Amino acid sequence: MPLADRYLRLGLAFDRIEPGFVDAYFGDPGHRRVVAEGPAPTPSGLAADARALLADLRSDTSLPADRREFLLGHVAALECSARKFDGADIGFVDEVRAYFDVDIAPADTAGYEAAHAALDEAVPGAGPLRERILAAKARAEVPPARVAEVVDALAGALRDVVRGRYPLPESETVEFEIVGDKPWSGFNYYRGGYRSTVAVNGDLTQYLSVLPHLIAHEAYPGHHTEHCRKEERLVHGAQQPEQTIFLVNTPQCLMAEGLADHALGAAIGAGWGRWAQEIYADLGLGFDGDLHERIARASAGLLHVRQDAALMLHDRHADPEDVVAYLQRWALMSEQSARQSLRFLSSSLWRAYISTYVEGYALLARWLEVARPGPERLRRFGRLLDEPLTPSGLRRELAA
Repeated sequence: MPLADRYLRLGLAFDRIEPGFVDAYFGDPGHRRVVAEGPAPTPSGLAADARALLADLRSDTSLPADRREFLLGHVAALECSARKFDGADIGFVDEVRAYFDVDIAPADTAGYEAAHAALDEAVPGAGPLRERILAAKARAEVPPARVAEVVDALAGALRDVVRGRYPLPESETVEFEIVGDKPWSGFNYYRGGYRSTVAVNGDLTQYLSVLPHLIAHEAYPGHHTEHCRKEERLVHGAQQPEQTIFLVNTPQCLMAEGLADHALGAAIGAGWGRWAQEIYADLGLGFDGDLHERIARASAGLLHVRQDAALMLHDRHADPEDVVAYLQRWALMSEQSARQSLRFLSSSLWRAYISTYVEGYALLARWLEVARPGPERLRRFGRLLDEPLTPSGLRRELAA
């Protein structure tokens, strides 16, 4: 069996161990059928299969170097997941390294203090900073009955921009739905055939300041756009079947989340606040776009707080209540938001995933900033949409 097909079957088998491990699959349905009808996999068996596939990949000379590197990194991540499912005692830092091809460490809180100072200047009013930020957010709350309407308006506007900049198949579609009882705020379910369903967590308060980022992240030019362009160019064009599957806790996730967190910048860039303000005005909703763009810019210095919280919880085994307090202090979160973050960090499937946002955003920011702002940087962002890039590959380019 071709090595890429062995990878697909291995990845699909993980969904029988941990439902939801396969984020998306739109490849040969025969692989899914064989896995579903076969003997129930065991974690130790999956680990052995992954090691055998790694050995064959290392000795293979038939695959191009970029495909071979992609598969090696992803199969190594699966081998670690299988050992973790089998009860192996793997340190959290080592777990993150194996999954996402990145090294993590606690950040210096001096950087957070500097971000707090910048926020103190950006947010008007008197009193404690966290309360002022929460008050500014509260003024930007979306009435629950209007969330779907606001989402549709933002998605339509972003789609028009993105289709002109990063052409998409004419048949591509995104359906939005409001869901509940989830540890995340939004999620893209890619169906294949250039179709996605984007779920928005209706249990959480949605904000006019956050929804532009969320829709860009999940749809245009984030996850949906990346899936569509890779399906068209890599799967159908370059015959790379390994791109038909998207697996949780692999380097693919760090690249995808980093890309998606830069999506609003690639679509709108500086001035996104006033851009959103005009859309909201047409809906009869007031929004101070300049203020919230300033808050977002100053908040960038707090990027690593949630990863620090994960290290506290899983590496230093801190009390969960201390983790909540840390998030409230440094990320300036409300208690409700901090507990929602703790829920995400405590999930057996998602506990390491926060690093995809933190390290993914930081790595891709350094890589994108090599290019000058404007068309050159937009073309560079297009490479993220179209090529099977890896964290190691980006670091090599930066080093060169």
